[in-house]
Amino acid sequence: MKIYTKTGDKGKTSLFGGTRVPKYNLRIEAYGTIDELNSYIGLIRDQEIDKNTFSVLVKIQNELFTLGAMLATPKDKELLKSGKERLNIPKITAADIHFLEQEMDAMDKKLPAMTNFVLPGGHTTVSFCHIARCVCRRAERITVNLSEEEDLNNITISYLNRLSDYLFVLARKLTMDNQAIEVPWIPKKTK
Repeated sequence: MKIYTKTGDKGKTSLFGGTRVPKYNLRIEAYGTIDELNSYIGLIRDQEIDKNTFSVLVKIQNELFTLGAMLATPKDKELLKSGKERLNIPKITAADIHFLEQEMDAMDKKLPAMTNFVLPGGHTTVSFCHIARCVCRRAERITVNLSEEEDLNNITISYLNRLSDYLFVLARKLTMDNQAIEVPWIPKKTK
């Protein structure tokens, strides 16, 4: 398989099913942002983290590839002419979202109660996690925008919403793991 095909040299690319679209198409923006998110999660995974978090992040990275493939396949192209599914891969399900919720609940039990918003930072690993969370929220916004124009599986939006929550809780856990200080956001009082 060659990496370069030259088919995108004029600013268009193909979705699964062969439909050609401009590279700024919302579908491309959505799964391109998910690819960016996946890269940041890889950066978090490359830090000194515990084995469970490492395993969870690998699972999430695989799910993000699946999510990207789901977004790259328009509804009218999901099936081949034979009636078989074009994407012969497991799809994101409610169980994947439930798994993220369970992971958050387990981390939350060990974290101090939150009484304020917290400023991102405190440790490089924590900052990477906050960047990933922000990219996840952007992917979610783009996917919501796309869903208003095209028929999507709503699980994609739910998954991204829960994943950004997971990344926030993970940032708090990594703050504790790295003995960093969580700096609360305290708004200045108006005069």
